[in-house]
Amino acid sequence: MTPTTAPSTTAPPGSTSTPVLSVRDLRISFPSEAGTVEAVRGVSFDLLPGRTLGIVGESGSGKSATAMGIMGLLPPSASLGGQVLLGGRDLVGLGDRALSRVRGKSIGMVFQDPLSALTPIFSVGRLLSDALRTHQDLTKRVAWEQAVALLDLVGIPDPRNRARAFPHEFSGGMRQRVVIALAIANKPPVLVADEPTTALDVTVQAQILDVLRLAQQETGAALVLITHDLGVVAGHADDVAVMYAGRFVERAGVEELFRRPTMPYTARLLAAVPTVESGVPRPLVPIGGEPPALVGLPVGCPFASRCAVAVDACRTAEPELRAVPGHGDVACVRADAVADGSLDPTGSAAADDRGQDSARTAAGEVVLRVEDLARTFPVTRGAVLKRRVGTLHAVNGVSFELRAGETLGLVGESGSGKTTTLLEILRLRRPESGRIEIGGVDVGAEGPSARLRALRRDVQIVMQDPLGSLDPRLPVFQLLAEPLRAAGRDRASIRSRVEELLLLVGLDPVVSDRFPAALSGGQRQRVGIARALATQPKLLALDEPLSALDVSVQAGVINLLARLKRELSLAYLVVSHDLAVVRHISDRVAVMYLGQIVETGDTETVFADPRHPYTKALLSAIPVPDPVRERARERVVLQGEQPSAARLPAGCVFVDRCPLHRLAGDEVRLRCRTERPLPTDTDGRPGHQYACHAV
Repeated sequence: MTPTTAPSTTAPPGSTSTPVLSVRDLRISFPSEAGTVEAVRGVSFDLLPGRTLGIVGESGSGKSATAMGIMGLLPPSASLGGQVLLGGRDLVGLGDRALSRVRGKSIGMVFQDPLSALTPIFSVGRLLSDALRTHQDLTKRVAWEQAVALLDLVGIPDPRNRARAFPHEFSGGMRQRVVIALAIANKPPVLVADEPTTALDVTVQAQILDVLRLAQQETGAALVLITHDLGVVAGHADDVAVMYAGRFVERAGVEELFRRPTMPYTARLLAAVPTVESGVPRPLVPIGGEPPALVGLPVGCPFASRCAVAVDACRTAEPELRAVPGHGDVACVRADAVADGSLDPTGSAAADDRGQDSARTAAGEVVLRVEDLARTFPVTRGAVLKRRVGTLHAVNGVSFELRAGETLGLVGESGSGKTTTLLEILRLRRPESGRIEIGGVDVGAEGPSARLRALRRDVQIVMQDPLGSLDPRLPVFQLLAEPLRAAGRDRASIRSRVEELLLLVGLDPVVSDRFPAALSGGQRQRVGIARALATQPKLLALDEPLSALDVSVQAGVINLLARLKRELSLAYLVVSHDLAVVRHISDRVAVMYLGQIVETGDTETVFADPRHPYTKALLSAIPVPDPVRERARERVVLQGEQPSAARLPAGCVFVDRCPLHRLAGDEVRLRCRTERPLPTDTDGRPGHQYACHAV
């Protein structure tokens, strides 16, 4: 284990108090059919050398537009106003040629999607050396050597050989390291990171954040960190700005903001965040309503319609940011009452949002039984005449049970076999190896087609992307009616059932005439859940059901799932990489690595007393939305990447990354290399098993 290095909350030694970046009254608008979209409305801030400003808020609040405006990467149709002063030079109004001389040299950017930020036809060494030679007078050889050194700095193994590889040959985490290397290549004084860890696993996210911190220390750069993850902000920012409806509504030091959020919107954001250290599950507090459209905003505070403590004065004029003694700047007419503790910023009305009880329900009969499940895929070569050169073991000997009224969470990094396990169950066909039973029926046994149709009604899925899983050409009514027609329902019962489903998932029946594009992300996911419930299934498979949602919307869906499970006695099989969410909604958890379950047990038991080193690493990598705890706790840092499932070790699948293996004696190390560990019961903890020789 290595302790988390707490970032400095003061400017580093030798730094000055002169801002390297000053943004003044930044305004960005876009034309649309509905009118002018005021995406950013008067944002101002100063960025000091060596410090990190975290910008947070819901989707559509203007975070990414602010980053694009600073970088001069807005589309030609956008209108940009205000000042962006970099080293005293105003970037607003500069042409693309002038901005190209600034970008990469004086300001670097880490994009959200690393693959789209890298030119696929050039090797990563060529990309880095070109970035260096664009702004420095270097020979090709010197630039190449510096490129190799940059790859080594950001933790790319075997950098000299990997420099000749192309972006598609790298994993997602390695590509993001290359993007960071590009951003810091010329040691710019300012770095902008726009959601740099959104699509990454928690262990990779922790590694990338460490690399970003190292890059900042090496260059002395100031960093603008844009993210929706409040845990990331708690661990890595010095100052925090909360955005809503295109402007800052609260700005303070990280400890002050998390200890005493003064803007009701900030307080509700924090109340909606599930935490991996929660211990006893608590109902989350979602933010009611939807963010306002940034076209023709109404008079007054944009948050007033969603605020539990709003008064008449909130609806007459939009409050400006003003200083609150001992805190920071807040745009709220009731900030003083919140700051002195006489007013709860979540408000008593928040109790209505907490209505879904999160208490664990008693488990019933076995709905799903999986025994020694295995699934392989051929590894082939050749563009025309393909030949098999190996076997990829996606799932390898997985066994578990799931009962009615129970939630089992499958967790692990990408490539661990979680989704493949889910899909093998949903195929409702004889598995390649092993056995799958649903409601006591062996899905691999031959039988009449009516039996298969009944099984398909009993098992449904909620997909990760609600917009991608709903036919955009059909209104909500038709989307919900479609599975009912397939089940043979008549027209009258279909209409009655659709209305019942909408009410069940907390949607007004008036949305039945709307198309998916006209719904918010949370509404679309609720429609997806309603569609899955249409045939009254016994088992609901949820594949990353919350990863595409804002934290406030996520809280509402979590509470909805808890209520539905209790009321309908559903069994949930949840696949997720977000362990904070898993802890909140799961009764039991199974940790997967390279197609095998390495630890399983009751959720609270596994989280409170993890035994397998991989489980410990996963848990320690989850950011905690509390600056004090996040910066003081210890983390297990995994070295390297998850190996290919086409070349499984003969013994323990985790051996190459295991910190315990490196410290163990010769006899244990030999067993780890040659003998696959079997599940072992934990003393005094029935049902808690782990597979490790070294524990």
